[in-house]
Amino acid sequence: GTIPLYSPFAWTVPGACDGWFTLHAKYGRLPMAKVLAPAIRYAEEGFPLSPVIASDWERSTRVFKDKPGFAEVFMPVPQGGGERRAPREGELFKNPALARTLRLLAEKGRDAYYKGPIAEAVVKFSHENGGFFALEDFARHHSDWVEPISTTYRGVTLWELPPNGQGLAALQLLNLLENFDLKSMGRESADFWHVLTECKKIAFADRARYYADPDFVKTPVAELLSKDYARRRAALVDMKHAATSATPGEMPPLDRKETTYLCTADGDGMMVSLIQSNYTGFGSGYVVPEVGFGL
Repeated sequence: GTIPLYSPFAWTVPGACDGWFTLHAKYGRLPMAKVLAPAIRYAEEGFPLSPVIASDWERSTRVFKDKPGFAEVFMPVPQGGGERRAPREGELFKNPALARTLRLLAEKGRDAYYKGPIAEAVVKFSHENGGFFALEDFARHHSDWVEPISTTYRGVTLWELPPNGQGLAALQLLNLLENFDLKSMGRESADFWHVLTECKKIAFADRARYYADPDFVKTPVAELLSKDYARRRAALVDMKHAATSATPGEMPPLDRKETTYLCTADGDGMMVSLIQSNYTGFGSGYVVPEVGFGL
């Protein structure tokens, strides 16, 4: 009844590349070759691993080292020779296959990925490892422009992307917290952190129950963002006890893990807020060596 996480059955068509080019086509000012140049340089010349990345990387190899293609890309032979292993803190990691992929994108555009040699390499790898990718899956992929969702917190309006992303949970959490006087509690108090933790449990219970792919499920966004709904849910917080479980709220009938974040702005008011997440570290652990990325 579930999709095995570390398997070809969990693969979806990678969408980041199309997202880059879609955003660039509408708002980009620099040539894509120039935009990708720093990433190409780091992939070719390498970058020193930070402590946290090195630690997580080493743990991941215990799970994924025998997956096809993984060791070839993510467990390089040490500079002094020896067996393949994860790069350690401070060591340079190079990914020449990824550099070649990025160069191809800089020269040929997004179609090189979704209608050209990159799609062909991934589909071939999929067939060889029990997956179900077809060239049509890549050719049909496209990014969507969506309307943002918002709520207010003590007079400030905050915006997020709608499901199937998780931004709605942040807005729900703020709606819940608005029912408590956090300022008077103070950040150093146990009550402050107790309220944050309990409200997060409540918001995440709704997240697990109601957030899904909008192509298949209608998420009741307006109802979940309702201030009245937040007040009813906030009443579940027991200031004397921590909840051992949380259940989602009642909604009207419907039709039924590691993340990088960045934001930047320029002097003209152009802003980008970006989350890049593969959710479970190295994902399913399979890697297409010719392309230099994992699935």
